Amino acid sequence: MKDHKTVNEYILNATFGKEILIVLRELLLTTELQETVKWGGPVYTINDKNVVAIGSFKSHVALWFHQGALLKDEAGVLINASEGFTKALRQWRFTSVDEIDDKRVLKYVNEAIQNQKDGKELKPERNKPVVIPDELNQALQEDSVLENCFNRFTSGKQREFAEFIASAKQSETRLARVQKVIPLILENIGLNDKYRK
Repeated sequence: MKDHKTVNEYILNATFGKEILIVLRELLLTTELQETVKWGGPVYTINDKNVVAIGSFKSHVALWFHQGALLKDEAGVLINASEGFTKALRQWRFTSVDEIDDKRVLKYVNEAIQNQKDGKELKPERNKPVVIPDELNQALQEDSVLENCFNRFTSGKQREFAEFIASAKQSETRLARVQKVIPLILENIGLNDKYRK
């Protein structure tokens, strides 16, 4: 994923749904949310807290609600794209501009803004056990330096590596992900460190 510096750059480089991104952006800019770029894509915040984001995928554009699980979702449009991995995040998918009902979208966005102002927030489970997938476990057993480096991470960072690997459906993909994270572990860099302030 390219690390875009501006929202305009993100939209110009989108392979799907440029028009959808433009319409959603225009709607979001009518609210009190502040537009910024995080993780290479458009994110909208209030009081420096993430409220919503927009993103282009292969066959849809998603409007992400960072605390979407707290929304009423009367229209039943929100989905959890990573069931079992994400607790609060929900997305609303669009495949054409015609699917965007301005009033309905703004109703959801305004509810999300109010929830953020009210301090409503689902926090990640902090004491959840770390379940090491077999592929990572084998790599750790075969390399004591790697194992020592991995053990120096907090349980939260260990969990991020483990869940990233375990979330792949195929063993080959899990093995490829192990190879991808080994350099990070050896350099004491957490999987998501680059996204943290």
